[in-house]
Amino acid sequence: MLISLTVGKVDAGVAVLLTEDKRLIEFPSILLPPSISSGSIVDITVSRNHSSEAASRASFLALQSSIYSTYGLTSPSPPLLRCRNATQTSVVLEWSPISLATAALRSLSLYRNGSKAGSIPRPLEITSTKISGLAVDTEYVFHLVLRTSAGQYSSEKLAVRTHKMTDLSGITVTPGVLAGPLRASLSGALERIGARMAESVRIDTTHFVCTEGRGREWERALETNIPVVRPEWVEGCEREGRIVGVRGYYLNADPKLRQVGPGVGIQQQQQQAQSQLRPRSEVQLPAAPGRQPSQRGGLAEPASATNGLPVRRAAEPAPPSPPAKDAPKGSQELASPAGAARDSEQGGHESDQESEPATYSSRGSTNENGGRPSAEPGLGKEGGGLGDGDAEGKELGSPEGSGKFSVVEL
Repeated sequence: MLISLTVGKVDAGVAVLLTEDKRLIEFPSILLPPSISSGSIVDITVSRNHSSEAASRASFLALQSSIYSTYGLTSPSPPLLRCRNATQTSVVLEWSPISLATAALRSLSLYRNGSKAGSIPRPLEITSTKISGLAVDTEYVFHLVLRTSAGQYSSEKLAVRTHKMTDLSGITVTPGVLAGPLRASLSGALERIGARMAESVRIDTTHFVCTEGRGREWERALETNIPVVRPEWVEGCEREGRIVGVRGYYLNADPKLRQVGPGVGIQQQQQQAQSQLRPRSEVQLPAAPGRQPSQRGGLAEPASATNGLPVRRAAEPAPPSPPAKDAPKGSQELASPAGAARDSEQGGHESDQESEPATYSSRGSTNENGGRPSAEPGLGKEGGGLGDGDAEGKELGSPEGSGKFSVVEL
């Protein structure tokens, strides 16, 4: 198609062309011949280039297919979480290597019971982790969350229950330096209790058993804080039927710290220890509900405020009888036949006391009721009771008790 146009104005970059119907067309001046000026007429041929159009379209479709096959067919996969081993207080989890496709990794996090437990370091290299400090015989739910540039992907939730103290199937032992018979005995004991043996220290190794602390595996066990115990620890677990503490089974531990006894549990041992700590001389007596009348008609000894036993005090020397001049006023009222009888009776008892050693209680060789000895002579050797002393004090301090003194001739 041939079109004739008149050049109206030529600038440095754009030329204004006029059509026959006086329409303005801006045309790049660089495409015009060098000798063109205002008023020149140029012929422009316009046609469609089908070959170039087809080639361009084919190139675009190829690029679109390449992008789709590279970024549209594959995507990151959710992690596949599984339990490798479980013990009484720990769980070992592992997962398949993560697949990112063409996405960029952001982070890989572990969640426990819906809460974030931590991030996995170097997730492209590490495919397992160990969670410690768990409760015994408790169920936990774990899942992984993978964050990438293509989005976030979560694994299926995994429910794991820690073992009971009597479940020994979670024990994984790595043997160290052991004699031939000890190694065979260890292997048999592990098989009987349902435990496993690993030739090298792994993430699921729970104990390192040896008799000598040397070797590369022993060093790895120390680096990873794995308990290093003697073969007797496995025998103790088999004997007790439960997992036992490792404190007494370390290489340099005192054998006295080991739990000895077939089938003796920790609670029974604690009860035995408490019973041994109690003094054997302690006698439990029923607490007295209150003061009861004694044999002399007074008040009985009060019960102790702590253990129900009567409070006793050491024997004290008997107080001397008051002289006649110091007798209270109430003594004059005793000049009756009954008072004379009591005086004679008191004199008879005083003569008996001169010939026999005093074995009475702290109340003295004579009492206020008439000079007769105490009705409880056996308490005098151990000390008199506090309750009787209080009762006598009340009798002496009261007006009625003051009249109970007898006239004594010196």
